[in-house]
Amino acid sequence: QVQLVESGGGPVQAGGSLRLSCAASGRTFSSYPLGWFRQVPGKEREIVAAITSNGRITRYADSVKGRFTISRDNAKNTVYLQMNSLKPEDTAVYYCAAGTNLFVTRVGDYWGKGTLVTVSS
Repeated sequence: QVQLVESGGGPVQAGGSLRLSCAASGRTFSSYPLGWFRQVPGKEREIVAAITSNGRITRYADSVKGRFTISRDNAKNTVYLQMNSLKPEDTAVYYCAAGTNLFVTRVGDYWGKGTLVTVSS
């Protein structure tokens, strides 16, 4: 029901900022909680941030709290991840996901292909 395409990744210096976008298609986009995940080689994919379907509640991994902000614009079928004060350990492929129970389970039902963020020191 939902197709997701991430964009906005790229190289950035430590301390810099990036804004990731995830464009979605599907008539039920606004009904899904959304999340941003990231993965590095050899490690499991981990959730970074999540947002409820109405955007009223957000949650963040401790490692990004205070630096990253997730938001959504249901009118544009887009979810964003604003990343500030980036650190080298933030380097990963970032994925957006939609899932009925994502906010609770931290698992998505639909996934994008990912966008690479590389933070250099």
